[in-house]
Amino acid sequence: MSTTGQPREAVIEIRNLTKIYRDFWGRKKVRAVNALSLDVYKGEVFGLLGPNGSGKTTTLKMLLGLLFPTEGEIKILGQSASDVRKNERIGYLPEESYLYRFLTGEETLDFYGRLFNMSGADRKQRTDELLKLVKVEHARKRQLKEYSKGMTRRIGLAQALINHPDLILLDEPTSGLDPLGSRDMKDLILDLKAQGKTIVMCSHLLADVQDVCDRIAILYGGELKVLGRVDELLKTQNQTQVLSSQLTPAAQAEVEAVLKKHGAQYQVDHPTANLEELFLRTVQESKDRPGRRLIADDPANKV
Repeated sequence: MSTTGQPREAVIEIRNLTKIYRDFWGRKKVRAVNALSLDVYKGEVFGLLGPNGSGKTTTLKMLLGLLFPTEGEIKILGQSASDVRKNERIGYLPEESYLYRFLTGEETLDFYGRLFNMSGADRKQRTDELLKLVKVEHARKRQLKEYSKGMTRRIGLAQALINHPDLILLDEPTSGLDPLGSRDMKDLILDLKAQGKTIVMCSHLLADVQDVCDRIAILYGGELKVLGRVDELLKTQNQTQVLSSQLTPAAQAEVEAVLKKHGAQYQVDHPTANLEELFLRTVQESKDRPGRRLIADDPANKV
């Protein structure tokens, strides 16, 4: 439910999703994703986290229809993941952008615009907008082989946005970017959210996820281990922290009553960990107790 009490629109619905890779003889080799169920709602930034081999990339490929699930169901924008028509409304930035290195920046965007049957005027307007948006306008006439890794990452994001997508899938979006570029990328993600776009991002840079994501899911061994709002998950619920200024030594022993007595400014709240600590703790606990899961209660109600 939204804050207005209306049901939230699910852009992605995943139910009991399982993917098993088999060997040449058809024998089960790897269970990459196991009984995954979750929703991603319209207008939110959703983080998909997990160590290498946890099933993140396999899940993204199934969302795009590049892989077919062994069991379960995926609906994206109201359509089956296997329906290629849905891809007209999706933008995808892979971890490694496979772009034509002998094309210039503007030629690259024009090429992808043609794939979506955009008119010449629309392609030119959209190319100009995106080159400015991702801050490579100065290099529009240069071939991609002359781009730095960070610039290539920016032009990769621009091609993912060429079709005005409703859903944007980002795999390691800040990879190869310097701190300023990473900040620009995160600001852009928040701007896209403000425009009503839905964004799913995978990243190993947990601070980036913490900065921009509304909700996260942590996968381990192909299973969903943690799902919920970032701010709620990072709270240390069994501790209370008192933050105060103008606190005299005598007031420390008297806690809140003495704080009031001495006129100190204070705040009582639940202290938070950081996302890296939550991530590492989840992985370790998953190793120690494979059956344990922590799923926040109906996190959609708290958005």
